[in-house]
This record gives sequence, structure tokens and C-alpha cells, in this order.
Amino acid sequence: MAKSIRVRLVKSPIGYNRRQLKTVKALGLGKLDSEMVHQDTPQIRGMINAVRHLLAVEELAD
Repeated sequence: MAKSIRVRLVKSPIGYNRRQLKTVKALGLGKLDSEMVHQDTPQIRGMINAVRHLLAVEELAD
């Protein structure tokens, strides 16, 4: 069973470049404090790494 991670948007992407905004949207995050649970894959980790200054990440025990 794959591990999961909870991603929460804690800072607004306004004022950052459009690519970072699109990455936040691709993670399923819209408004501040919105959360999504994703499977822990290299693709998701790469997206999180690109916008880590805007997110809070928590690993979930499955």
C-alpha cells in the first residue's frame, strides 16, 4: 500500500509566476487553507518541491 501525503495551501500564489499558480491548481488546491490528499509518488513530490514555499506537507500513515 502506497503512503499518502496531505498538502495544504498556506500562502497565496498571487505575485508568483504563472507556472507556480498552475502547479498549485494541478495539485487540486484553490483557496487558502484548502487541502488535498495525494499518493506519495515522485511526480507529486516534484510538484510539491516546485511550490514548497506556499505549502504545508504532512505525511500520513496508512
